[in-house]
Amino acid sequence: MLKRNLNDLLAFVTVAREGSFTRAAAILGVTQSALSQTISGLETKLDIRLLTRTTRSVSPTAAGERLLNAIGHRFDEIEAELDELTEMRDKPAGTVRITCGDHVLRTVLLPKITPLLLEYPDIKVEFDVNYGFRDIVADRFDAGVRLGDTIDKDMIAIPIGPRLRMAAVAAPSYFAIHPKPKTPRDLVQHNCINMRMQSGGGLYVWEFERKGRQLNVRVDGQLTFNTSPNIVDAALAGLGIAHLPEEEFASYIEEGKLIRVLADWCAPFSGYYLYYPSRRQPSPAFSLVVDALRLTRADIG
Repeated sequence: MLKRNLNDLLAFVTVAREGSFTRAAAILGVTQSALSQTISGLETKLDIRLLTRTTRSVSPTAAGERLLNAIGHRFDEIEAELDELTEMRDKPAGTVRITCGDHVLRTVLLPKITPLLLEYPDIKVEFDVNYGFRDIVADRFDAGVRLGDTIDKDMIAIPIGPRLRMAAVAAPSYFAIHPKPKTPRDLVQHNCINMRMQSGGGLYVWEFERKGRQLNVRVDGQLTFNTSPNIVDAALAGLGIAHLPEEEFASYIEEGKLIRVLADWCAPFSGYYLYYPSRRQPSPAFSLVVDALRLTRADIG
C-alpha cells in the first residue's frame, strides 16, 4: 500500500501546505480535477477525511494535521538528499528559493545574481516578493532577506548590503501648500503615506533617531499601501509625505522631484542580510548563491 500511495501522499502534503488545490496543482503539474480525485481516493483508502474544503480555503482536519506532521518533513528530507546529489556533477545545479522585498531584489539581489546565472546555466533562482515575515522553514524557502535587526537568533545571517538610512520626502507641490516639518512630531499634522505590514497587519511606525535619542511617530493620512513602489509613486504625485529607505527616493531627490526633510533625524542602521537555518546543509548551488550575494568592500564603497 505504501508504494502505491507515495504520489497520493505527496499530493496531500502539497495541498495541505498550500491551502489551495489550485496552487498545489500548479506545483505538481497536474490538473485541479485530477488532484481532487487523488485526494478523494486517498481519503477513501484510509477511510478518514484529511482535508476540510470550503469555497475559499482548504485546511487539514485533525487527522490530516497529524499525517502532515508525521510525513511532511520526510518529503523535505528526500528532496534535500536529491539536491545534494548535485555535488557529484561537474557543474552545480538546482533551484534556490529566496523570499525578499521588491526593492532589495531590484537593487541588490538581481545585480549580484546575474553573473552567477550566466556562468552556471543549471542553477535556478526563484524569488518570492513578500513584505511579511515568512517562516522560511515552514514555507520551504532556502533563504530570506531582511534587515539585520529583525532576524531570529537561530538563523545564519550574511550581510549583503551596506548600512541604510531612512528618508522622509514629499513632492515640491505638497510643500507648496504645507509647511515642512521641523521635528518628527510635526508629522502628525501632515498627510502621510502609510505602509500596512503584512505580518500582523499593523501600520508601520515611523522611527527616527538623533544624537542617540529615539523617537517613534504614528502618522496618519489618506493613503495606505503594502508595497514600497506604490508609496514612491504617491509621493511623486504630491499626495503626502513618505518614509522609506533613502535608496528608494535617491534619483528623485537628485532630480528635484522629491524634497527630503528631517534628514538629521535619520541615523544609519544595519542593512539587508541573507538568512537561512543554521542546521541547513548547503548544496553547491546554494553556496554559490551565498558567495555571490555576500557583502564586499566594493559594496561599501
